[in-house]
Amino acid sequence: MKKTVERALAVLRPPPELTISDWADRNRRLSSEASAEPGQWRTSRAEYQRGIMEAISDAATETVIIMSSAQVGKTEVLNNACGYHIDRDPAPIMVVMPTERDAETWSKDRFSPMARDTPCLQGKIADPRSRDGNNKILHKRFPGGHLTIVGANAPSGLASRPIRLLLCDEVDRYPFSAGAEGDPVNLAKKRTVTFWNRKIVLVSTPTNKGASRIEAAFAESDQRHFRVPCPACGAEQVLSWSQVRWDKGRDGSHRPETARYHCVECDAAWRDETRWETVEKGRWVADRPFAGTAGFHLNELYSPWVRLEAMVRTFLSARAGGDEAMKTFVNTSLGETWMETGEAPDWQRLQGLKEDWPAGTVPGQGLFLTAGADVQKDRIEIDVWGWGRGLESWLVDHVVLEGGPGDPACWQQLTEVLGRIWLHENGTAMTIARLAIDTGYETSAVYAWARQVGFAQVAPVKGMEGFNRASPVTGPTYVDATLAGKRLRRGARLWTLATSTFKAETYRFLRQEKPTREDLAAGAVCPSGTIHLPGWADSEWLKQLTAEQLVTVKGRRGFTKLEWQKLRERNEALDCRVYARAAAWILGADRWSEARWADLEGQLGVAAQDAAGTGSNVAPLTQRRTTPSRRTVRSSYMG
Repeated sequence: MKKTVERALAVLRPPPELTISDWADRNRRLSSEASAEPGQWRTSRAEYQRGIMEAISDAATETVIIMSSAQVGKTEVLNNACGYHIDRDPAPIMVVMPTERDAETWSKDRFSPMARDTPCLQGKIADPRSRDGNNKILHKRFPGGHLTIVGANAPSGLASRPIRLLLCDEVDRYPFSAGAEGDPVNLAKKRTVTFWNRKIVLVSTPTNKGASRIEAAFAESDQRHFRVPCPACGAEQVLSWSQVRWDKGRDGSHRPETARYHCVECDAAWRDETRWETVEKGRWVADRPFAGTAGFHLNELYSPWVRLEAMVRTFLSARAGGDEAMKTFVNTSLGETWMETGEAPDWQRLQGLKEDWPAGTVPGQGLFLTAGADVQKDRIEIDVWGWGRGLESWLVDHVVLEGGPGDPACWQQLTEVLGRIWLHENGTAMTIARLAIDTGYETSAVYAWARQVGFAQVAPVKGMEGFNRASPVTGPTYVDATLAGKRLRRGARLWTLATSTFKAETYRFLRQEKPTREDLAAGAVCPSGTIHLPGWADSEWLKQLTAEQLVTVKGRRGFTKLEWQKLRERNEALDCRVYARAAAWILGADRWSEARWADLEGQLGVAAQDAAGTGSNVAPLTQRRTTPSRRTVRSSYMG
């Protein structure tokens, strides 16, 4: 009888309290297709993860912020949080990824192997082969809750249902707005308001200072850093890249294999094994008082999967690759934001860098044309740019159509520009592959014209402030248009641009040093992104191109942010450049393969250069025509 009672009481006894890290150490199995170290999970393998998972488990912590580099296991922390709540504390869960494709990839490659290989999760989620609809790629049911996986670019997914546990991964890669609904992080947070015990976790590698979501969120947290003790003197310290050193050979060459970390206090040198041992003994220390939001910052120096030699090699390669490569190192290896310089080059300096080629002629290395159109009250200004490998570019033409958006004749002339021919240096006729037109002024008129001429060659665009290097152009989204007085629902396609990204890129390219004529004659090539300006571009156009600068300003709550401010009133040349650059991105030029570039060179008979692109396919961008070019009105100040 006594034993029977004991067995009954054992059934009624509540399960032991477990944190997420305790649960993972007991139950989690790493799958071979999702981990380089398959088998039983061990939090001690990366000890800094314990504090993060305990914060997510802590009832007093509502929001957890993780700003970190790559290669520190932050996504596995999210996986463990999902597994723990499915097994021990069922609740409605939402995982938000930057795009729907990322959401599907996480579901298939990360979550499904974990659910399959972790014994306590087996049977709690329906077999994916069943037909009851409880286990779909982006929605999975389990006793007491469900898991919804969405892309930040899908507003319907973000606004679908109440959520208690919200896990947002790589928030700095989210679009500025989920369709027309607004900021996707705020949209997702609204799903949690009905739960008193809600939990919000934001994770990301940072991007640009002043424009990073994760940086802003971390600034509002208690700002915890992982301090490790020196094995020689015991001084606790935050691991910093400035303390990494390596030797040079007699010839001045770098020797990354000698890399070691030096204690900030006693200068003791730590090899990788010593560094990993110190991390196992570290602890999280907050720099600010806790007020419900725990913030964690990590860089690759803490990672047990990264050697200093590899980091040094990455750093040396980035330093040789220029600002863009260094930004990637700072963001993804150091887990820090990158400060854009944003300094406008002196327009008088650009005067001395101009080159000679006739207006309307495409220089020899130009392989395709895009155009940017800026709509003003009394005119439409268009700049036509030629593009080559490595996004090297040439200003080919500048056109001003008088009359403005209220004049039907002005729109007719813009239509004619789409069919106009520009001759390549070798005599091949070229037309504009894609024209991006601003929708900020007389939006309905722009939509109506774009719909009339077709969206294959025209991309209506809307600029948004802020930086987004992962996807500086998002869309297209479908918006309403008016044609012949009738409102057409979803009748136009709109692309959204991170104008700050393209402005900063333009100024960075303009500041690059170009080879001298003698160097070019000796076989030197221009750096990727070089901008070539023609002799016929006068001082007014150059002033417009350099009309803005990036400044740091304080927001309403005291946090700093980056903002573009005008140095002079007119900036049409800069806007047109941004739109033409966005048109090249929309075409896929940033992602074309070597074969695609070689194909374009073959079409034009252009000698190949030692540069490479990256992947896509588009229709041929050049064609021969016998029709005469249509009349356009040229700017009075461009000659």
